[in-house]
Amino acid sequence: MKLDQWKRKRKTATFSMQEVIKILICGSVDDGKSTLMGKLMYDAKLILKDQFESLLTESKKYGTQGKKIDLALMSDGLQAEREQGITIDVAYKYLTLKKKKFIFADTPGHVEYTRNLVTGASNSDFSIIIVDASKGILPHTKLCTLISSILRLKRIIVVINKIDLTNYNKNSFLKIKNEFIKYANLLNYGNIDFVPVSALKGDNIVKKSKKMLWYSGKPLLKIIEELSLKNEKKTKDLRLGIQLISRGKSERFYCGEIFSGKLKKNDKIFISSTQEKNIIKEIFSSRGKVSNVDGPQHVSLTLRKNTDISRGSFLSSIENPVTNYSSFNAHIISLNKDFLRVNQKFKIKFSLNTCNGSLDYISYKFKKNNLNKIKSNKLEINEIGLCKISLAQKLPIDKFSKSSKMGSFIIIDPSNNKTIGAGVVETLHEKKDKEIFWQNTANNYLLNDNLNTQKPLVLWFTGISASGKSTIANLVNEKLKKLNKKSYLLDGDNLRHGLCKDLGFSELERKENVRRAAELSKIICNMGYVVLACFISPFKKERHMAKEIIDENNFIEIYCKASIKVCEKRDQKGLYKKARKGEIKNFTGISSPYEAPTNPDLILNSNKNKPNALSNNIINYLKKNNLI
Repeated sequence: MKLDQWKRKRKTATFSMQEVIKILICGSVDDGKSTLMGKLMYDAKLILKDQFESLLTESKKYGTQGKKIDLALMSDGLQAEREQGITIDVAYKYLTLKKKKFIFADTPGHVEYTRNLVTGASNSDFSIIIVDASKGILPHTKLCTLISSILRLKRIIVVINKIDLTNYNKNSFLKIKNEFIKYANLLNYGNIDFVPVSALKGDNIVKKSKKMLWYSGKPLLKIIEELSLKNEKKTKDLRLGIQLISRGKSERFYCGEIFSGKLKKNDKIFISSTQEKNIIKEIFSSRGKVSNVDGPQHVSLTLRKNTDISRGSFLSSIENPVTNYSSFNAHIISLNKDFLRVNQKFKIKFSLNTCNGSLDYISYKFKKNNLNKIKSNKLEINEIGLCKISLAQKLPIDKFSKSSKMGSFIIIDPSNNKTIGAGVVETLHEKKDKEIFWQNTANNYLLNDNLNTQKPLVLWFTGISASGKSTIANLVNEKLKKLNKKSYLLDGDNLRHGLCKDLGFSELERKENVRRAAELSKIICNMGYVVLACFISPFKKERHMAKEIIDENNFIEIYCKASIKVCEKRDQKGLYKKARKGEIKNFTGISSPYEAPTNPDLILNSNKNKPNALSNNIINYLKKNNLI
């Protein structure tokens, strides 16, 4: 196409941007990643005039399409990339479609550049994995899927490219699709789209192809346009990392980045480095002095009491403070041409902190070309394993599932300062104990292939006594059984007859009761079950602890809401009557408070609604969110 023809066709994008969505583009060598990216921008009329002119010139010099424009050069910007016809570095491309802005990270397909793939994935929300229809699923395709899973990219779009080389054959598409699904099921990945395309010829890129009438899905651009982060769960916990301390005439300014949560003037905050509490005095953002801010963004603030805070400290809420740890389990990918080994010493760098560390233990590593777990004392280049890491000092750390910035790190060789590994924190250890390790077992649903027929979950029912928790949960349990789902009901009263019979009802004993219940729920969940856990669990802090133990990705908080008046009428055990008389101490709702959830996944108003209707609400919620 000539330049004047392109000018007439191009549309100007003038949409307002509300969401910024980051997408990883990955796949094996020559699967067509760069061509796909270029064709997507070209057919959507989103290539600027100067880009198009440069592309025409570069196509004549380096192009692989003869006299035609080579759209792969849109992403391959380095001279070495254009000369060799490969992608080496991560190429970022920006598109504005409707009310969303998209940032695409086009990553290399060569195993030598896996570190660049990890870099692109660590900054992405969704993943587009390219598969060459003529070659099928290759080892690097599986590596891309595994990395997408470990870094918890929310959705995969599998683009089966070069379908024209199979004469647009439906069976070729279905064969690759079924093989990919079988592999993804081992990772418990259920949210996947499959699109057959020809990036070179434009089939199913922007418009549906007439050459594949058998394909009933949407074209790639339409699927991308519908991606959204609005319904994703986001942590509300305040995490503010201090990067700089500036001295004024009479006070100090603490400058840093809010990774998550909100901050308001006069908020009470907890300081990770000093273990002290303080109060926000003033907040300054890019808009000047403000009364409140919402992350992520950079801010500067002052505190009521000047405190000796250093770079790398974190400010957090009093309710859910940042905790310092010196030991944790993490999924690590080795980027070392030699290997990472047990007892190896290195530097480990988090977002704002660096210290010495060591690899204490490898629970397992993923066998190449499949997801079998094998024992080993080393990780060779591009291998991924679950490892126990010890640090020389305690650092403020969160699990990656809770905070990607506070739960991810790189490993550095102290002899040459080269990056030799990268990882994400899976579990945190309260104590540094080299004699105790997490033992990988077949009960873990991620490791037991036979248990991956449903998503393991914990439905945590909370509410005051007689609010309907057990009644509703029992009905849900029966309905799950009818749907051929494996489920198990844990009732708070029943546990107090056995596992928790030694506990009373003081605040500390209630905390321990919830901790034991959460640990037991996690064990049953890891066996592949839907656990229905019914516990009053009156305090927000304890429910948050349960969520941390179980993992927020498998935790659904259900609030059974009912008034004291209604619950007293229902009370067949006579507990409220005894509590009113003072015969029962620390009774929730009477002599002990109940802190209602502020942002539960489901609210069941049992004042007026019948238990059966409320149980249907839960089943519908699980179906709607593809959880059963």
